[in-house]
Amino acid sequence: MTQVGHTYEPIRDFLKLPAGESFGLVSRVAADAQDRIYVFQRKDPPVVVFDRDGKYVGAWGSGEVTDPHGLKIVGEVVYTTDRSDSVVKSFTLDGKPLLELGTRGQHSDTGNITNWLAERAAEPFNHPTEMIAHPNGDIYVTDGYRNARVHRFTRDGRLVKSWGAPGHGEGQFHLPHSIAFDDDGKLYVADRSNKRIQIFTPDGDFLGQWTGMGGPNDITRGKDGNFYIAEQEDDGKPAYVCVRDAKGTVLARMESRHVHGVGVDSRGDIYAGLTQERSVDKFVRKG
Repeated sequence: MTQVGHTYEPIRDFLKLPAGESFGLVSRVAADAQDRIYVFQRKDPPVVVFDRDGKYVGAWGSGEVTDPHGLKIVGEVVYTTDRSDSVVKSFTLDGKPLLELGTRGQHSDTGNITNWLAERAAEPFNHPTEMIAHPNGDIYVTDGYRNARVHRFTRDGRLVKSWGAPGHGEGQFHLPHSIAFDDDGKLYVADRSNKRIQIFTPDGDFLGQWTGMGGPNDITRGKDGNFYIAEQEDDGKPAYVCVRDAKGTVLARMESRHVHGVGVDSRGDIYAGLTQERSVDKFVRKG
């Protein structure tokens, strides 16, 4: 699969669990600095770890997360969201809890929900989707399935500000589903049902957007500075794994099965977390 000089070899069902075990619904995939691959699945234990060759390393987190959704790794910390319980939680790489924000089972009042579009925006949280730590030391959370906001917290969990409202204009959201940042600190928010990536300053000021995609389930920035995006099926078109450079130019776009999360290791290999197939495909970078 080649586009604009990027070549990948797809390997289906790359990660192998021990004999007799199977994945639950796979929501997210991420790589740490040692190229260990973390799979976030909707069964206990929710986090399963492999090496980059696909060998099972271990698992953790049983009883810690009710409804696994978002997972990002920044440095030595794993950041997760528990969607239906409306909490976000961070862990060490080996699963020790660090910080939990929100009250389990307590949801902010965003009114009636129509096709994931909230009636109004509200405080944290109502079915949050992703949590990530920013180089400025603060934590950002997309609050999407029944809210329409991005929340900014201090590292110890004090709410700094929130922005966003239900809708389709600049700075509005219809299911903010994932978040990433670049070296300059700009934030890239996957606005899934609006089929775009919105770009903001760390203070929430709108800078621009990328369009021309299926609904983005996940956005992850690789060490190469490129962005890796999981695109939903759209109007009869298949799902895709897409690679864009820092300006949003499409470098590669590979047809995929139902991809909900994308991780990328230091060599540029892509790991696609598949919900319906309950598996992980690998796209090996060849050139």
